[in-house]
Amino acid sequence: MKYNSFGYLIGEGFRSVAKQKKMTSASIIIMCATMFIFGAFYLIGENINFIMKQVESQQGMRVVIKEDATEDEISNMENKIRQINGVNQITFYSKEDALASVKEQLGDQKDIIAGYDVDNPFPDSYFVTLTDLNLNNEVQEQIKKLDGVEEITASNDTISSLATIAQGIQMATLGLLKILIIISIFIISYTIKLTVYARRREISIMKYVGATNGFIRGPFIVEGIIIGVVSAIITLAIVGLAYNSVVTSILSSSVIQMMNITLYNFSDIFVKLLMVYLILGTGIGIVGSIISMRKYLKV
Repeated sequence: MKYNSFGYLIGEGFRSVAKQKKMTSASIIIMCATMFIFGAFYLIGENINFIMKQVESQQGMRVVIKEDATEDEISNMENKIRQINGVNQITFYSKEDALASVKEQLGDQKDIIAGYDVDNPFPDSYFVTLTDLNLNNEVQEQIKKLDGVEEITASNDTISSLATIAQGIQMATLGLLKILIIISIFIISYTIKLTVYARRREISIMKYVGATNGFIRGPFIVEGIIIGVVSAIITLAIVGLAYNSVVTSILSSSVIQMMNITLYNFSDIFVKLLMVYLILGTGIGIVGSIISMRKYLKV
């Protein structure tokens, strides 16, 4: 009996979608437009966060090692730095590495530091990157306490600004996505409400013969889910084509190539976006259906 009831509800939902072709098509078009905007801002937000992580990974602090530090002290320092919470990567730069880096930056003018090959003034150092830029000050304080540390140099203002920007972007993206979800729920609930209104006499008869609210509501929920899922699949295909075209154009820009920044490939984010769309489409369909039925079921 339960199986038959379930099959009836599913069948009625599909029949309603097929019967109300114009209404269903209008709902899908509106949902696709809304979900396209949602997907566009979602992908923009994801890529901005991805870019920020790349920029963050390039930011860090240089830990200058004392001139008289022994090899054992230097090795112990590295191990202790690695154990500090918030440390991502640590790279050792010898005096020779530092000198070679300066020569590379000077290019044709490197002869002005030719004497440094004999008396190298650059110290050994570690370059430390962080897992979270918000931990910058905390990590610096702990490193300063280690033996053999001469000083720490870092662009604290830049790091602080990047951390603030990253937080702001996350909050703005989350807020915008919430607004779009609310709009989507309103659209689907209004659309299904028109279908409910057209079948109000049928609903009244079903209630008169003793049908429960859940039984009456079932086909409309199925209808809402169908509209949401179909809209999600169509929108995903459209967003994928548009995204690949835009990203290819952006990555070919000389400015982006100079900044050594990359963006997500659609294949990298496909599964995540698919899950978001399916959950969004299904959730909006269910919530929209429930909201649109309240008046007629008098819950």
